[in-house]
Amino acid sequence: MESPADQFDLIVLGGGTGGYTAAFRASQLGLRTALVEADLIGGTCLHRGCIPTKVMLESADLLARMRDASAFGLEAAGVGANMAAIARRRTDTVNRLTGGLMSLVRKNRVELIHGRGVLESSRVVRVALAGPDGLAEGERVIQATNLILATGSRPRSLPGLVPDGRRIVTSDDVLTSEVIPPSLIVVGGGAVGVEFASFYRDMGTEVTLVEYLSSLVPLEDAEIGRVLERAFRRRGIEVMVGARLDPEAAVADDAGVTVSVETVAGVGRRELHAAQLLVATGRSANVSGIGLENTQVVVESGVIRVDPYMRTAEPNVYAIGDLVGGLLLAHVAAHEGIVAVETIAGLDPEPVDYSIMPRATYCRPQIASVGRSEAELTRDSVPYVAGKFPWLANAKAVIGGDHEGFAKVLAHAETGQILGIHLIGPHVTDLVAEGSLGMNLAARVQELAHTVHPHPSLSEALAEAAMAVSGQSINV
Repeated sequence: MESPADQFDLIVLGGGTGGYTAAFRASQLGLRTALVEADLIGGTCLHRGCIPTKVMLESADLLARMRDASAFGLEAAGVGANMAAIARRRTDTVNRLTGGLMSLVRKNRVELIHGRGVLESSRVVRVALAGPDGLAEGERVIQATNLILATGSRPRSLPGLVPDGRRIVTSDDVLTSEVIPPSLIVVGGGAVGVEFASFYRDMGTEVTLVEYLSSLVPLEDAEIGRVLERAFRRRGIEVMVGARLDPEAAVADDAGVTVSVETVAGVGRRELHAAQLLVATGRSANVSGIGLENTQVVVESGVIRVDPYMRTAEPNVYAIGDLVGGLLLAHVAAHEGIVAVETIAGLDPEPVDYSIMPRATYCRPQIASVGRSEAELTRDSVPYVAGKFPWLANAKAVIGGDHEGFAKVLAHAETGQILGIHLIGPHVTDLVAEGSLGMNLAARVQELAHTVHPHPSLSEALAEAAMAVSGQSINV
């Protein structure tokens, strides 16, 4: 007979952002909850992704501003970067936030089980327990009425290009490093690739960015990619779009890494050499080794199939986060976790709507967006009108000396409903939430245009772009 201590209302497998959010919400709703985590609570986002990356980018951004101090009438001679000190701050920040999460585990009375869990059935999880030092400490079998799978993802490389942690590295390797390479090839021009390219260029590294598709950040509005490419080139980053790297021809030795790249439309090949090569070509869901074969859960194209309430094909098993594909973003996983738990608790939440999920990229200049792009609207024959406002016409951006890029609002040509907001420029990752709220409330562009924004502020650009939809922008 199983001990009552091993019986739960909910087991959450994976303690990343989605997993711990689900566990905390479940506890709030009165569900006895176990959170099983093989490594550290916080998962990829806190320890190998969002947080340490943004600590590094914050240092890079400040360094860039200090180097431009003379434009503000200030003297800042001898400014430089100390990567060891940046790494210490990175570690301190992660540790502080980890401590905060542990206090929330206790506050919410969630049972945190440190170990690797494998499903024996849709209700039973066998956990290979691990002590504080990571060594095995036996097993524990736990049961629950419902399960939420949140085991995350891992960096994905190109076939034939094998990271060695020294010359060919992944984002995981970079985020434990204290080394600034003199030169770097970044393979992949998505969010991860452009963030690291931006960081290392500010640190003084010679950076070459290689992207297979025809634009950087290809998931964003096409105009965003073009502006980012120009900005990167001005900063001295060599950008190669529409370029195919031959992984089989890569050579890594004590002198660095040499790769062969075929340029647009097969015009010719170039040989690139750098001290390091960073693989930023996406992530793969952790669907193997967790016992899915012992359930009816369906895996398609490497991710778990779920409905808009995060239910899998197994009636009492849910899946969230990177496991289900789509937008691999921490805040999306957190929202999915809440929807899953509230569905389990019978609260009838709104289904997950990915069309209004905000996206944020923290390179310099920053990128943020919500909703659909112009290309998507054109593809689907949706009549729309675009309004655009440049940061160069925004007083606060000019005051701050950071006025590259624009704010763009897309609205339905007949109803005026906001269909998309696309931003590139200063602090836009903080501004996009207004657009998310507007789209969540099915706001019309006129409502955004007539919402009074403080002056001078960056937020005014959103109202100006909304007014530009009807040709009524005041400051351009």
